[in-house]
Amino acid sequence: MALEEDIRKAVEVLNRGGVILYPTDTVWGIGCDATNSEAVRRIFEIKRRADSKALITLLADREDIFRYSSASRESVGAAAVCGDRPTTVIYPGARGLAPELLAEDGSVGIRITGERVSSALCRSFGKPLVSTSANISGEAPAAVFPEIAAEIINAVDYVMEARRDDMSRCSPSRVIKINADGSTVILRQ
Repeated sequence: MALEEDIRKAVEVLNRGGVILYPTDTVWGIGCDATNSEAVRRIFEIKRRADSKALITLLADREDIFRYSSASRESVGAAAVCGDRPTTVIYPGARGLAPELLAEDGSVGIRITGERVSSALCRSFGKPLVSTSANISGEAPAAVFPEIAAEIINAVDYVMEARRDDMSRCSPSRVIKINADGSTVILRQ
């Protein structure tokens, strides 16, 4: 299947409030519309994960960070200098997202994806996409498609075809938190 068709089908499912399985810049992920509370709750059920743990969102464009958080341009610029590998930045003052995604302090983890499939998916969808590893909570994340448990595959509404044969492994994302006062803390190097 052509990538454009694969993305079109995934976006149709996302627009209906469905949950998809897709490749990201780090691991295979379970995703949904990050603005849809019902879809986000469904991901927690699929992963058997406590809903007190925040999920991250993927965006394709750095400018979208300002739509979904109260981050300043200076803090976003400072976090962007870590471009040598995928970096998840926890921004203060999340807005316009499903409340189930947020940490207790109202912050949200956002990663700008440069990986071709997830980036094209985010651009086509036009909204933030939940990105959480395709595994049951507490189990190892699925770095490659064959590592995904059948239970996960059967629980989602659409499984993308793209990169299923790709056996390359990526590093986990670096995690940085930007505090409300603009200071930064590296949570995972």
